[in-house]
Amino acid sequence: MSRKRTPDGSPGAAPGGAVARLLAWCAVLAAAGAVVVLLLAWGAGGLVIVAAGLLGLIVCVAGVWWFLAHRGVVRLFGLIVAILAPVAVMVLFTWDGLWLTALLACLCWGVALACARTALRRARPDRPGRATVARRPKRPVVLMNPRSGGGKVGRFGLVERAEALGARVILLDPAAPADVATLAREAVAEGADLLGVAGGDGTQALVAAVAAEHDLPFLVVSAGTRNHFAMDLGLDRSDPARCLDALRDGEELRVDLGDVAGRAFVNTVSFGVYADVVQHPEYRDDKAGTALSLMPDLLVGEGVRRLDARIDGTALTSQQALLVSNNPYAASEALTEGAHRPRLDGGELGVLGIRVESAAQAADLAVRGPQSSGLTVMTARRAEVTSDADEIPVAVDGEALRMPTPVVCGLRPRALRVLVPRDRPGVVAPAPAVNWRRLLALALGRTERTSED
Repeated sequence: MSRKRTPDGSPGAAPGGAVARLLAWCAVLAAAGAVVVLLLAWGAGGLVIVAAGLLGLIVCVAGVWWFLAHRGVVRLFGLIVAILAPVAVMVLFTWDGLWLTALLACLCWGVALACARTALRRARPDRPGRATVARRPKRPVVLMNPRSGGGKVGRFGLVERAEALGARVILLDPAAPADVATLAREAVAEGADLLGVAGGDGTQALVAAVAAEHDLPFLVVSAGTRNHFAMDLGLDRSDPARCLDALRDGEELRVDLGDVAGRAFVNTVSFGVYADVVQHPEYRDDKAGTALSLMPDLLVGEGVRRLDARIDGTALTSQQALLVSNNPYAASEALTEGAHRPRLDGGELGVLGIRVESAAQAADLAVRGPQSSGLTVMTARRAEVTSDADEIPVAVDGEALRMPTPVVCGLRPRALRVLVPRDRPGVVAPAPAVNWRRLLALALGRTERTSED
């Protein structure tokens, strides 16, 4: 029996028009319920609930900024403020007898948002599947990093599993770092008809470039730490051994491959604050501690680095952080840890620029999100990053590098053939931004086309 597939060709649920419409009505009614609860309590404190909640959020974010951007007494003060702000709001609600009203309003609003996002996600039409039938490789070669992901190669028996499926495994020696691109080219010269990697995204990108250069299929095994590329391909990140099933029952996807100054990347290229942090050797062993110790200098101190960029024909100036991605991340998830890309074959770079220089700007970003003046979200074919320095730190798929300026990012559309197992979890559609106009149209049974469709 055939199954509906998501835009990349992986299994997924077909959108249900009737269910989407019902959820849209639930969202509208829940949102109206939240407003009614506040209006009924207006004389008893509805205005207090709204004002105190908003003020508490602003003060909390300001405290987080002081905590990150300063040291010593100011950092301690920021931490105290960030903790006490929400506590003070709850105490106020309890003292004035408003906690039940506030709870009901929050519950109604939470239900409204959940139903709205689910309705809009279900209402999106499926794009045609892009996966194609793939022949079983005869001489696959898979490079494996035994230290990657805390030892997933050994923990999941990936060497034995790959060899049982007919692959030759090249086990990297952590004590003697090797040039994985050279190893991949040697494997191609010896007749490999597929290249694969069980390791982090940085290693994936280097070998993917060789596979694309020789027009060979590429196998991604989710044995890294975060496995963002595997996630956006719809692969199983909890059990990397399942990725190897593609060697016996696979299908092929054509995806874009990013390029930064002649080096391939599969996920992101970071400039500014994050790129500065990952340059320090101690970051690998103590990410949070290293970031906290460096943040004051990078945000407001002597180590502040400002970046300028030209995104196609648009200029961005004095950015503190700039993230260029191989295809854009979902706008509603752009600043979250679990952000993912709805597709990998769109032929466009995603660009995210951040400029936050004070507690007030941090609060504005928290309240207004993508509409904040401190956040720029764009798509482009080409991004050129410049700086006053001749050379700047760059993080390519999490790998710390330094590159001469200007640094140019581009895209090689559909350059990479990726072999994926036919049976895989699939790509979860990202939660869309809540568009109440579109949601109301959906509830009323009207069709409203957007760029997302």
